[in-house]
Amino acid sequence: MNEKNPLAGFRGRLSHFADQMHDRWLNTPGWQRWIVYAALIVGALLLPSESIGAFMSPDTDWASILFFPIGTFVLLAIGLNVVVGQAGLLDLGFVAFYAVGGYSMALLGTRMGWDFWLIMVVGIGICALSGITLGAPTLRLRGDYLAIVTLGFGEIIRITARNTDEIGGPNGIRGIPHPPSIEGIMIGDVEIFKYGVLDPRPYYYLLVALAVVVIILVKRWEKSRVGRAWAAIREDEDAAEVMGVPTFRFKMLAFAIGASIGGAMGVLWAAKSISINPNDFQFLLSATILAAVVMGGAGNLPGVMLGAFLVAWLPERFRGLQEYRMLIFGAVLVALMIFRPEGLLPSRQRKAELKEGSGGMGTLGAEVPGPQSHGEEVASK
Repeated sequence: MNEKNPLAGFRGRLSHFADQMHDRWLNTPGWQRWIVYAALIVGALLLPSESIGAFMSPDTDWASILFFPIGTFVLLAIGLNVVVGQAGLLDLGFVAFYAVGGYSMALLGTRMGWDFWLIMVVGIGICALSGITLGAPTLRLRGDYLAIVTLGFGEIIRITARNTDEIGGPNGIRGIPHPPSIEGIMIGDVEIFKYGVLDPRPYYYLLVALAVVVIILVKRWEKSRVGRAWAAIREDEDAAEVMGVPTFRFKMLAFAIGASIGGAMGVLWAAKSISINPNDFQFLLSATILAAVVMGGAGNLPGVMLGAFLVAWLPERFRGLQEYRMLIFGAVLVALMIFRPEGLLPSRQRKAELKEGSGGMGTLGAEVPGPQSHGEEVASK
């Protein structure tokens, strides 16, 4: 008598429900989708409310947490998802581009007196160039070899900043200017364009605006020829190259776009923080953002954003438990990977890749069957 594996059965029901919701969303008229998008943006703008913060973060300042780590992690996860989730390139040094953007803001703002908006444009360009510089000699590598090289790149950037006195050395750079303020424009009790030290909410609103622009661009790329090329590379790079896809060029583009998004967030974060130093850009941040991408559902933008939100919020929500909060956080991550190994909100394509054993990250682990397919195989016996 064959007994169905309860864990596989639960995964199957959860996956079936997610597929039903996905189909319903695809059949939703365009005007209804725009209503949902507008409602989500309004909801994001209302998040700094103290009534929400009383539950979400009772032991810390909720508005500050919304900017960093929550908002910062979400935007960095979107950038890393372009590289890992869409193009299937395992990048363990993504924090390097965040650092390059932060130092661009610090150096150009303090020593050359440039305006924040000009630095934002230049910083994005510098980070895109950094992504190309890293990608040119390394993107012919695959899987764990590429991961090791990108890990080394992230550490090179941090150690170079620490040992270079011309850019502050281990002490970093202080006195970074804020974005230019426009006074008198109020929403409730907040001057939304007055950027100072005490109120983090204007920076959060600016981050929301940046995130909306980035999401629109990323979704456009995903649905274009570029996105289809990334998907082909992620599933089987050799087959994609045989079919005429210029894989090296599209992998370079993925690195440049991901680096640009990370750099933009670095510029904004440095303008809010006033001072930066090399210890702000540890490898642990890259690992945390990668965990958010995988946990949320690599390749699926809403899932990645949800994963980043949870990874940033959960430790802050349980801060009152002191050292036990990290134990709870780790237990939640383990439980999610057991019950939902493909991520909280994976795309159907990502689930199919996991089932076939490719894992959706290039050749890394491509020979090992995905955990869901293994569970289904056990259940069928």
